[in-house]
Amino acid sequence: MKRILLAACLMAMARPVLAQELYVNTEPASNMATGSLGIRVENQGYFKPSYKNRSTIEAMYGVSRHLMVHGSVYMSDYYNSSQHFEGGSVYAKYRFLSIDTVQRHFRGAFFAKLSSINNPVVNREITLEGDNSGAQGGVVFTQLLHKLALSGSASYLRAFNNSGNYEISTNRVRNAAAYTLSGGYLLLPRNYRDYKQVNLNLYCELLGKTNPGHNESYLDVAPALQLIFNSTCRLDFSYRTPIYNDMQRNTKNMYLIRLEYNFFNL
Repeated sequence: MKRILLAACLMAMARPVLAQELYVNTEPASNMATGSLGIRVENQGYFKPSYKNRSTIEAMYGVSRHLMVHGSVYMSDYYNSSQHFEGGSVYAKYRFLSIDTVQRHFRGAFFAKLSSINNPVVNREITLEGDNSGAQGGVVFTQLLHKLALSGSASYLRAFNNSGNYEISTNRVRNAAAYTLSGGYLLLPRNYRDYKQVNLNLYCELLGKTNPGHNESYLDVAPALQLIFNSTCRLDFSYRTPIYNDMQRNTKNMYLIRLEYNFFNL
């Protein structure tokens, strides 16, 4: 099954044809339109050994053509028997490169993220989306080629002690490197007439992370489908599974469902 998913993803990323850059598991180098506001409601989780899930509410704002910011809050039952508030994070992305031509462009951006989380530290993976307090910084590049979009990123993560007196012990991980490779292809509409047409996008994303000095790493494949309605409302479905895994973490074999609505020209 993993080989089939990986093959399908590589085919989607290699197909030589107007794509969307609204990736499901990663962010592209492109930004939202200036003065626009996006609201996301997301749920993700796993079913084994028991069903656990996390919900996220996220707001995004386009400050300028170069800068956009996000703010997120998290709630889950990963570390409790019932849902509880875990903390929040802020994210900023600055686009420093833009080479645009007809139906294609190449863009580069720096990004940074800070999180404050009140969960106990029990996993070996550093994740700032509800599990760890910490900081992340990195770079992302995105290439649009008509209906195909490709994007890659690399970043460094530093874990802090979680709030609520949850300290990272001496044998816990404080540093990690993350890397992604994403591809998106616009399946429908085949012929664009107006912005009210429903868009159907196919994505495949490779998501990896390593803990330097600990000989721990993983690489996941995450195929996804996306529907865009009226150019303002977006619905995402994704499922990630390991290609290889040597790390204790929550993100293994995880589904994701997200609803997003955008307000333009505020």
